[in-house]
Amino acid sequence: FYRGFGSTVMREIPFSLIQFPLWEGAKKKWGEAQGRPVSAWQGAVCGALSGGFSGALTTPLDLAKTRLMLGADANGKPYKGVVDVWCRVYQEGGIRGLYAGAGPRTFWLTLGG
Repeated sequence: FYRGFGSTVMREIPFSLIQFPLWEGAKKKWGEAQGRPVSAWQGAVCGALSGGFSGALTTPLDLAKTRLMLGADANGKPYKGVVDVWCRVYQEGGIRGLYAGAGPRTFWLTLGG
């Protein structure tokens, strides 16, 4: 496999476990509120919002995946795994560092639903 395969899977599973129930729940609640099933565009809005929310929550997983795929930090020191990435990023930037890129990630996932 390629570098970062495991971390990609590790990111996608929680993302999907958050996104799909939110999407289905939002469609159900919206449909109940209007007394009929949601239309295609309403379902797309529910998907966009649940995708953006899921993306925001899983940003630290995406950050680890990206850094592992790069292989090393700016100084050339190789990453040893997801926990190593998180520890090093946290030491450098705290919680904010772990969520670096959350804004653009959330924006693009919301656009893509």
